[in-house]
Amino acid sequence: MAGHLFLGRNLCLSGVSPILNFFLLELIAKTFAGLEQVLAEEIKNLSGTQITPLRRDASFVGDLKMLYRANLELRTALRVLMPIHSFRFRSQDEFYEAIKAWEWEAHLSLDRTFAIDAVVHSSVFTHSKFAALKAKDAIADRFRDRFRNRRPSVNTNQPDLLINVYISDHEAHVSLDSSGRSLHLRGYRHATVPAPMNEVLAAGLLRITGYTGVRTLIDPMCGSGTIPIEAALIATGRPPQRRPETLGFLRWGSVNRELWREVLEEAESRVKPLEAEIWGRDMDMKAFKATQENALAAGIDGLIQTQRGKLEKLNPPPGEPGILIVNPPYDKRLEQADIEVFYARIGDTLKSRYEGYTAWVFSCHLPALKHLGLRTSSKHSLYNGPLECKLHEYELYAGSRTLPFVSL
Repeated sequence: MAGHLFLGRNLCLSGVSPILNFFLLELIAKTFAGLEQVLAEEIKNLSGTQITPLRRDASFVGDLKMLYRANLELRTALRVLMPIHSFRFRSQDEFYEAIKAWEWEAHLSLDRTFAIDAVVHSSVFTHSKFAALKAKDAIADRFRDRFRNRRPSVNTNQPDLLINVYISDHEAHVSLDSSGRSLHLRGYRHATVPAPMNEVLAAGLLRITGYTGVRTLIDPMCGSGTIPIEAALIATGRPPQRRPETLGFLRWGSVNRELWREVLEEAESRVKPLEAEIWGRDMDMKAFKATQENALAAGIDGLIQTQRGKLEKLNPPPGEPGILIVNPPYDKRLEQADIEVFYARIGDTLKSRYEGYTAWVFSCHLPALKHLGLRTSSKHSLYNGPLECKLHEYELYAGSRTLPFVSL
């Protein structure tokens, strides 16, 4: 790319460098299984290049501004990592020595804090906490050897530098975590209900449906309001991060405050008015109040219409048919008597009251999904935590396009 140099793994964080903006960085954004292509498209829209969807993540290249934007604006990313070191090892001692040999003083100083986040799939290390401890000891010992027994402190709550170590068999990949905390922690979930949906997953579901804010959206079982809130953020172009000041890279010694302000101002300039209504409905009073409280915390309380009642008791709002997206109980974390009858009632209501709508049902209870009695237009496999789920699309035409049961 003209006008840029490729810096990647040689980035120094020990001080501010004004020329850093012109370098390109190797980056990895983490996500849930099934959202890799959605995340890749988001990265492309933010001007990332050399994008490669992988398993539960996507690698890409961008400059420092792209790193800042990725943390602020990616809706389907859990973390944004910057790889700095990879190596092979045969034993725990070799792992320790390889970590210790790295020039950590280029990224960390004595007056800064650090922490290790380790993920392990290896016969050498059978526990992630032990691998993290080994890496921590190696970094601390390197500083002790070079600075007269002095070393940076460990802070596991809010470190200045969070180091990610991924171990697969005999190979280790070391990255700097520019997010500092999972990006699903938007900062608006002040109230909750049992089995809340992850914010990144909710944004991913909305992206898969093609939702952009030009059609009415209804979530008739909205729980604590995650889907309607994420929809309002998408529809109005608001960044998903409500508290961007907590992002990890802002504690790096090399943070460019002027560039960060520019990113924030540009993001604010893209905010637009809501075009079509968003409805969050639920029969549970606690969920109803949680949706209102969380919408207020997200700064979009006036953009979501809330209504209490059962799906089969409430009619669609006036106007053109839109999108209905529902995450009904799975009979896994939430108990639901006679789950198949419950799903059949959902299908009957969609057929009788929501003609012209595009309905999306997200569930991991595959036998119950068959009892919706609707013809599936598309299917998508995703994960909600450890649960493998399906997102099914249904075009709600007049009676002839529906079926009593559908084989999955």
